[in-house]
Amino acid sequence: MSSTEQSRRDVFRTIAQLQHVEWPAYGSTPLYDRSSVSALQSDIRTVARVWFDHDAHESIAEFICQYPLKYVDFGQHDEYFGSTRYQMSQLVRLFLLKEIHGWDHETALLTFLQQRPALRRDLGFERMPNQSTVWRSWHERFSVDLREAVQTAARTILIKAQNAGIAIPREPERKLSYRNDIEDDSVPDDQTVLERAKTITDHVSHIVFPAFSLDRGDGCEIHENAYWDLQTYLGLRERLAANEGARSFTYESTRERTPLGHAHREQIRDLSVSEIREMYRQAVNRLLSEVAETEQFFRAGIVAIDITEADPFTGDRTGHEDEIIGTKEKTDEYAYQWATVQLVGNAIPLVLDARPVRKGKSRKEIVGDLLDSAEELVHVDNVLMDREFDSQHVLEMLSQRGLSYVVPKRMQTSEKAQAKRLLQRDQDRYETDRKLHLGKNEWHETTLVYRRKEDSEHDDHRQYSVFMTNCGSGHLTEYGYRWEIESGYRSIKRFMAATTSKDFGLRFFYFAFACLLYSIWRAVDLLVQVALTDDYQHSPIVTADNTLTLLKKETGIG
Repeated sequence: MSSTEQSRRDVFRTIAQLQHVEWPAYGSTPLYDRSSVSALQSDIRTVARVWFDHDAHESIAEFICQYPLKYVDFGQHDEYFGSTRYQMSQLVRLFLLKEIHGWDHETALLTFLQQRPALRRDLGFERMPNQSTVWRSWHERFSVDLREAVQTAARTILIKAQNAGIAIPREPERKLSYRNDIEDDSVPDDQTVLERAKTITDHVSHIVFPAFSLDRGDGCEIHENAYWDLQTYLGLRERLAANEGARSFTYESTRERTPLGHAHREQIRDLSVSEIREMYRQAVNRLLSEVAETEQFFRAGIVAIDITEADPFTGDRTGHEDEIIGTKEKTDEYAYQWATVQLVGNAIPLVLDARPVRKGKSRKEIVGDLLDSAEELVHVDNVLMDREFDSQHVLEMLSQRGLSYVVPKRMQTSEKAQAKRLLQRDQDRYETDRKLHLGKNEWHETTLVYRRKEDSEHDDHRQYSVFMTNCGSGHLTEYGYRWEIESGYRSIKRFMAATTSKDFGLRFFYFAFACLLYSIWRAVDLLVQVALTDDYQHSPIVTADNTLTLLKKETGIG
């Protein structure tokens, strides 16, 4: 069968509905643009995974011809100057076909296409280039980065087609990859995934949950684990509060005695913020020790620090003004705020620590506190933060710790003026050293990197973003990893129990426990991927709902 307009529409509708996936990738972060070959590799991987699962799609050559390349800007990777007969997108498709077949020489490719005039036209060639033109295009016109991207993309296409049962012209090399260059090399069926996830979830929960303790003393009729079971149960359903959840839990649990909602809240309220954080760190440390036994996990990496907020608080906050503070967007609303430090980049995305944000706490204190926790658990190289951490004192503290950083800068008068000059010169990128005043004739030295955003909705200086870094502009691409935090926050909030209580400790516990459920999910997914494919890719094969359902069974429900 051949693809149709409807089948192609089906593919991209499915992609739009996928969690943790954005297509095209350059729209997911301001540091990816249409010329990014990393974004192109990610996009081909995303589309190929869905494309070959469609019943109408049985041809690799058709995928190469139909994949949309109009949005990709190959200008930076075209090392020819002046007019040329063939467009870069035509040649990219041509060399994808060559790499798919594994031909070492151009002659085999041209002979193949001469015998298939319909395919030649579908690739965009009314007249085929000669052998020398093809050779020069690959070796002299294509940049090294683009050649590597084509080779990687070809391997991805082969793997995805093979996984879907499509006939392929050659066997792809199935090497282990710690990076996010290639997604899952083989996709086990759902039943196999769930069976392995059940075993691993059971194992992980027995390791992690013992780190939590209520210190209730001896002789209590309700087992302590019932409280953690109930808290997990509250995370199974969106917006489920303790009273309603406790009533349902009584009927669904296999336990003889379960806590009532008010008793559960009272036990949690007795925990201080410091106790909650200590238990959380112990639990995460156990989780890290478990996943560290796999060679796919490595501890050196990048962390991101950020602040999220609960839904706006609409009640009376009298007496709680230091806890129910303003929103990050500086509106007239109020909300509880929580700060986290998370692993991002090529590592498994776990929340290493969380803490509440109170009025009067400086960003430097928050960052230092979270980094203390993170560096006890993992080796930290680089730190990514949002522009709310645009503070010379925070940056100096990071440098003194020997850490690299990338932080967006709020544009003040001088930055706006520079951006206007860049706009007049039609310059996309600019770097300059800057000294930031620390006080008492002390300065922090940093580098400002101006970067023009592709397809910006603005026609003035707002086309530019400004970043501060102490590790060179080459590390700016790492800032794109920050999107994982926002994606993670959405899942974490999905796992949170609902409450109207103004008790600060209770509120923070609900958030911290949701962070733990999220981290368990990501750890279980890593262990399942390694067990079934001997590899790990960021796109989960175990869903959050899978993990929560399995934890539900583990807690004695259903």
